[in-house]
Amino acid sequence: LQNRGEIKNGSILRLTTSPDQEAERLYSGIQSNNSDVKTDSLKKLANLSQDVTFAQEFINRNGLKQIFYIVEEGNEQLEKTLVARYYTGEMIAHTLKAFMELMEHDFVSWETLSAAFIKKIVSYVNMNTVDVSVQQLSLSILENMVPTSRLLFELVKKEVTLDRLLTHLQVTNAQLQLKAMALLIALLLAATDAERRVRGSSLSMAGGNLLTHGLLQNIIHSSEPLGDEMAHYLYVLQSVSLNLCERRMRTSMDPYSQEQRELLQSLRQTAFESESEAPASNFSTERRRSLCAKEFRKLGFMNNSNPAEDLRRAPPGLLALDNMVYFSRHTPNAYSRFVLENSSREDKHECPFARSSIQLTLILCEILHVGEPCSETAQAFYPMFFGQDHFFEELFCICIQLVNKTWKEMRATQEDFDKVLQVVREQITRTLSLKPTSLELFKTRVNALNYSEILKLRQTERLHQEETLAVPVLELRERLKPELLELIQQQRLLHLCKGTLFRKISSRRRQDKLWYCRLSPNHKVLHYGDVEEGVHSPPIESLPEKIPVVDMKMLLMGKECPHMKEKSSGKQNKDVLELAFSIVYDVEEYCLNFIAPTRYEFCLWTDGLNVLLGKEMMSERTQTDLDVLLSMELKLRLLDLENISIPDTPPPVPKPPSNLNFCYDFSHTEQ
Repeated sequence: LQNRGEIKNGSILRLTTSPDQEAERLYSGIQSNNSDVKTDSLKKLANLSQDVTFAQEFINRNGLKQIFYIVEEGNEQLEKTLVARYYTGEMIAHTLKAFMELMEHDFVSWETLSAAFIKKIVSYVNMNTVDVSVQQLSLSILENMVPTSRLLFELVKKEVTLDRLLTHLQVTNAQLQLKAMALLIALLLAATDAERRVRGSSLSMAGGNLLTHGLLQNIIHSSEPLGDEMAHYLYVLQSVSLNLCERRMRTSMDPYSQEQRELLQSLRQTAFESESEAPASNFSTERRRSLCAKEFRKLGFMNNSNPAEDLRRAPPGLLALDNMVYFSRHTPNAYSRFVLENSSREDKHECPFARSSIQLTLILCEILHVGEPCSETAQAFYPMFFGQDHFFEELFCICIQLVNKTWKEMRATQEDFDKVLQVVREQITRTLSLKPTSLELFKTRVNALNYSEILKLRQTERLHQEETLAVPVLELRERLKPELLELIQQQRLLHLCKGTLFRKISSRRRQDKLWYCRLSPNHKVLHYGDVEEGVHSPPIESLPEKIPVVDMKMLLMGKECPHMKEKSSGKQNKDVLELAFSIVYDVEEYCLNFIAPTRYEFCLWTDGLNVLLGKEMMSERTQTDLDVLLSMELKLRLLDLENISIPDTPPPVPKPPSNLNFCYDFSHTEQ
C-alpha cells in the first residue's frame, strides 16, 4: 500500500510505507533508550495515529501497553536532570496526543484504563509545575473519560476538585482555560440532578457554588472576545442550571400535601395578615372558610374556594407557587402593594396576581427554554445569568411587577388578560435580545420599554410591511431581485475565498483537530489542509490538498452526507445534522466532508458551493439577506415619495385627442 492516502474528516493522511511496517517501526522507536529517537517516534506516532488502519495495526502490536508504560513509569529516570525535564514534557505531550488519537477510533474501551495510568493523568492536572501542553492533553483525556462510565465519573470527580478546575480557569492561557471548562462541563453533564441541586456538593449549582463565582464574570467581561467553544460552555452552564427548575415545573400541586398547602396559605397570610389575624379566632368554621375564599379571590386565583386547582396545570406546576412565595418573602413590600392595590380597584380593572404569576412563569420557562435538552452547537447565553443567586426567581420578581405596570398602562380589564401577557412577553424578549449584563440593567431597560414604546415599534414594523404590499412596490421588488441576487452570489464567493476554519468530525470531542478550506481567487480550485491550533487564516500556499471546481459533481447536505450515514446506528444529533455538508468530486466520486462551525457558516458555504455548481442558492440566509437588501434599496428608491400614497393601480390612460395637428398657428397672434 505504497503512498496510501485516506480521506478522513476533510484531510488526507499519507503513509510513506504500509501501515503495518510503519506501526512496527514506530513501536520499536518508542522503546528506544535514546531520548531523541524516542521523542521523534512519539511525535510521528501522534500524527499517524489519525489513520484508522495504522491505528489498528499499532494497537494490535500492544502499542497502547507501551504508551501506558511511558506515562506510568517510563519517565521516572528522565525527571532527575534539568535537561531531561524538557524532553520529559515534550515526550509526555506527544505520548498523550498519540493516546488521544488512538482512542478516537473506539478500538479500546476507556473503562479498560489502569488505575495507575488514570492516577498519573490526574497528577498532571493537579500539579503546578507540569508543562502546559501536558496539562491541556490531560484535561482532554479526563473530559473524554467522564461520560463513558459512572465509575470513571466518580473517580475524576473525587480526584480533580472544583477548586483545582477554577484555578485553571484563572490562567491567561486561553487553551488551558478552555480545556478546564470542557472538563467542568463534562462533569456537570454526567452528574445527576440531585448532585447538581444539593448544597455542598462539589458540582452543586444551588446556592451559587459555581455560577456566582467571580471567575465566570471575569471570563465573560474579559477584554478578549469569547471564542465559540467558551460561549457554548457558558450556554451549557446556563441551560443545566435552568433545567433544575424542570422537576418543579412538571409537578402539579397535590391538594393533600401539607407542605404545599402551607405555602399556599402563606401567600394569603402575608398579604392580609393585618386584616384577618385578630378577629379570625372568633369566626365560625364556615365564616373563616368564606373569608379565606374572599382573600384568595383578591389574590387573583380563579378557583378561590380551592386555589390548589389553579396550580394543577403543569407546566408551570409548582414552579409558579415557588415564584409567588419567593416574591412574597423576599420583596414583601412590593408583594403587598401589588395585591392590595389591585384588590381596591373596581373588579373589572384589577390585575389578578395569582393568575398573572402562573402565566408569567410559563412564559419565562418558554423564553429561557427550561426543560429542553442542551444543544451541542448553541452559544446564546445571558451575561446577567452569571453572578446571580436564584436567577429565575429574581427575574420573576422583576417581571411580575412589570405585568402590573403594563396592566395599568393599557388600562386593561379581565378580558384583556391574554393581550397584556402578550405585550409583557414582547417586552421581556426584546430586552433580553439586548444582552443586559446585570438584572438591574435588565430591570431598567424593560421598564423603559413601556406599552407606548411597544406600540411605536409595532407601528414602525407594520408601516414597513404595508409599504411593501403596494402593487407597484412589489413590481419594483421583482425588478431589483436579479441584481441583488448577483450581489449576494459575489459576497458568498468572496467568503469562500477568505476561507473558514473547520473542526474535524469526532464522536466525543468538540476540540483540537482543525483544518482550513478556501477557494482560490480565480474561483477555479478549492484548497484545504490541516492547520495547528491558533492559526486562523493560513496562506493558500500552505494548504497542500486541492479539488478543481470543474471536478465537483454535487453538494450533499444533512442525512445525505456519507459521514452522517456512518453514524446512523447511534443517536443522531439534530444540531450536527443541520451543520453537515459534503462535496462529491472526481469520477471516483470521492467526498470531502464538512461540519460547519455555525449555521451562518453552513449557509454561506452551501450557497457559495451551489453558485460554483451553477445552481440556485437555497439557504435561509439567502432569503434573509435578499429581504434586507431589497428593503434598503426600496427605501432609497421611494425616499422622494415619503408621505405620498402610492395607488394600487396605475392612473387610466387618457383618451386620444380629437386631432393630431400639433402645429401652432402664429397668424392670429401677428394680426
